Amino acid sequence: MAKKPKSKMPVAERAKQFMPFAAVRGLEQALAEKEREMGFGQKDTLSEEQAAALDRRLRGLTRGETVAVTYFSHGSYQTRTGIFDEVDPIYRTLSLEDETVIAIDDIKEIT
Repeated sequence: MAKKPKSKMPVAERAKQFMPFAAVRGLEQALAEKEREMGFGQKDTLSEEQAAALDRRLRGLTRGETVAVTYFSHGSYQTRTGIFDEVDPIYRTLSLEDETVIAIDDIKEIT
């Protein structure tokens, strides 16, 4: 049978065993800075007015109309110009005739 330790470790010392630590100091800050340099950003949240304007624009689109869609993809905003094909309300996507499919939730602007 194993022997019990003679003296108990203080609670503060025991808690240190389970504390998270940074193996490399400053790594998180360096990665965040590199992401900013490379253009990786956060997706903007549309205001209620912007969302309503986007909804009106989506409803007003007609097949064959040339559109420029600004949308969030892979950490940055991109603008794609093409001929509008359709909006799929079930999958919440917008399709262009060149087979580009864009999620409606990622769209920032349609001109």
